[in-house]
Amino acid sequence: MAPLRYLSGFGSEFATEDPRCPGSLPKGQNNPQKCPYGLYAEQLSGSAFTAPRSHNRRTWLYRILPSAVHTPFSPVDHSYVTHDWKLSDPNPNQMRWHPFSIPHINKEKVDWVQGLRTICGAGDPCARHGVAVYAYTCNTSMVDTCLYTSDGDFLIVPEKGTLHITTELGKMEVANNEICVIQQGMRFSVDVDGESRGYVLEVFDGHFELPGLGPIGANGLANPRDFLTPVAWYEDRMLSHGGYKVINKYQGKLFQAHQDFSPFNVVAWHGNYVPYKYNLENFCVINSVSFDHMDPSIFTVLTCQSVKPGVAIADFVIFPPRWSVQTNTFRPPYYHRNCMSEFMGLIKGSYEAKEEGFRPGGATLHSMMTPHGPDAACFEGACNAELKPQRIAEGTMAFMFESSLSMALTEWGQKTCECVDAEYYKCWQPLKSHFNPDWKPE
Repeated sequence: MAPLRYLSGFGSEFATEDPRCPGSLPKGQNNPQKCPYGLYAEQLSGSAFTAPRSHNRRTWLYRILPSAVHTPFSPVDHSYVTHDWKLSDPNPNQMRWHPFSIPHINKEKVDWVQGLRTICGAGDPCARHGVAVYAYTCNTSMVDTCLYTSDGDFLIVPEKGTLHITTELGKMEVANNEICVIQQGMRFSVDVDGESRGYVLEVFDGHFELPGLGPIGANGLANPRDFLTPVAWYEDRMLSHGGYKVINKYQGKLFQAHQDFSPFNVVAWHGNYVPYKYNLENFCVINSVSFDHMDPSIFTVLTCQSVKPGVAIADFVIFPPRWSVQTNTFRPPYYHRNCMSEFMGLIKGSYEAKEEGFRPGGATLHSMMTPHGPDAACFEGACNAELKPQRIAEGTMAFMFESSLSMALTEWGQKTCECVDAEYYKCWQPLKSHFNPDWKPE
């Protein structure tokens, strides 16, 4: 099977057509009276028509049938996808989850949508303000089914298993140590090779963008050309009796409609509102080469900004392999109380500040102003280590969804998942006082 092709760039204007239909993009206009090949023109808007050009997002799709051709939507019973943050009592404790359990295929077939679970979040998609964090665990592909969310943008982080994603704009393959973003309104379907697990961040406010670099300069962190967008691909496939299911996540609930054809019938498209993927190995790490542990914001891959300057609705931050060379410095993450909420997951390896207990496929949540930091073993080791240049996090990739919102846990996140590590708080209990009132400066 030939490798998939992609277009390179972030926020770029792209134009692509399936090579089976050359000339399928209209010349010089968006919606001619008659489109080439008898196609329908359909615009997908990711911003208000009147948004400034620098923030205006839209794509024109040229498809065999328009997406409006389907039966009325009806509710889907999926109680584990929710944005009703009042159903569970507030919990300010440090939270850690063992790896989320993947259903065994011999017991139950579960596809990507069926295996989606809300862990925590804040805000309201009706007001276009907030975030939601999910885990997904599945073992089978979505068959004649697609999903789109009317509520926000999905940032998907696979931990186990490669995701073969078909979108209206083309196909992507997203493996461990890669991420993808599927923006609001884009229909997609997920095929898997077997047991699969990962994490999803949804933002309701706006779209992800690259963080500003400020005095870093013109280059560094995630470089725009390393983001990949699929090329146009279509299938002209009909199904009888409404055999294709379209699932819509709308105001925090799932609904389904049926149609007689595949929604992946876009022969050509052009625009800047697109799905995309990124390989985390391409991240250019910036760090201190003198002293002190820098704030984790220097590891930001993508951000969704709020209306407050410099304050994010959500940042996607990673902790990749890198050199640690600081002198006279406690090199692991410092002890911290944060006005932001910090949800962390582990894609592979072991996290430097807690090498025991925090495992791939698991997670932690340190809520707003909840104290956290290195465990006792990490602290004692780092305080007495020889400070020579050292490669850290080799073979590891941890990440953080950081939000300025105070995230609430769902009932599934607190209890039903049966993965909560009730002993997590004990990792700090062995910390002892080193205070010496007789200490004198040298």
